[in-house]
Amino acid sequence: MKALQQVNRNTYKKYLHEFWLFGLKQAYACIFGGFLLLVMLITRYWYPLESFHRYDFIFVTAVVFQLVLLLFKFETLKEAAIILLFHIVATVMELFKTSDAIQSWHYPEAFIFGIGNVPLFTGFMYSAVGSYLARVSRIFDFRYSYYPNVGLTVILVIAVYANFFTHHYIWDLRWLLLLATGVMFYKTRIHFKVIKTHRSMPLLLGWFLVALFIWFAENIATFANIWIYPNQANGWQMVSLSKLTSWYLLMLLSFVMVALVQGIKNTSSLKRFNHRQDNGAQ
Repeated sequence: MKALQQVNRNTYKKYLHEFWLFGLKQAYACIFGGFLLLVMLITRYWYPLESFHRYDFIFVTAVVFQLVLLLFKFETLKEAAIILLFHIVATVMELFKTSDAIQSWHYPEAFIFGIGNVPLFTGFMYSAVGSYLARVSRIFDFRYSYYPNVGLTVILVIAVYANFFTHHYIWDLRWLLLLATGVMFYKTRIHFKVIKTHRSMPLLLGWFLVALFIWFAENIATFANIWIYPNQANGWQMVSLSKLTSWYLLMLLSFVMVALVQGIKNTSSLKRFNHRQDNGAQ
């Protein structure tokens, strides 16, 4: 009995240690996004540079932080390329969404570094998602089972990106796109390694958890007066939960973009490896 209790205690310690490392690695993967949120919150309550716009300060700080990550090899050149790609895609969408004809949201403060109604630091907010996905896939050695045809995923995300624009003029196809996503990825599992053994979970669930985290971050950013939705013009209030659908589709778009750059690793070599690791731990 005592031997069994000791085995159970060791098992609990093992999983607790793995969970702790999982959290630390996730925090490391979020380093760029976390840094941006921290700067936004601090400058919301304390910003003494009257001659330098706050938005411009955030932009310069983001650029410097990116250079530091590259210089000290916390970020690879491939990950930096992904961030640049996200910046371009995001800025195009921002220009449309903040145009006088659409006005889905707006940036209430003055800036110099910007294009039209869009301060340049906004691209980094989307790039933070790309940075996270690129880094987390490397840290956890992501592998996939039952991943759908890559060409079909590209067609799907093109439709998702187009819908962000076209739903202002024709029918909003987001629910149809979400249904198509579910059909295409319902069998797909993501396999991730915290220490030695790869664990797995449904990819659709993983996207939802990250989208939920982004929704929380969005509430922090709007509270810090980074951007404002029309219903927040007379005072801050929580972002509608309906935005989760938009963030979920953005996660799909972001994930496929990163996968196209980094490639998709399958699980063909994992079954024998995990079996050997699990037997060794017994």
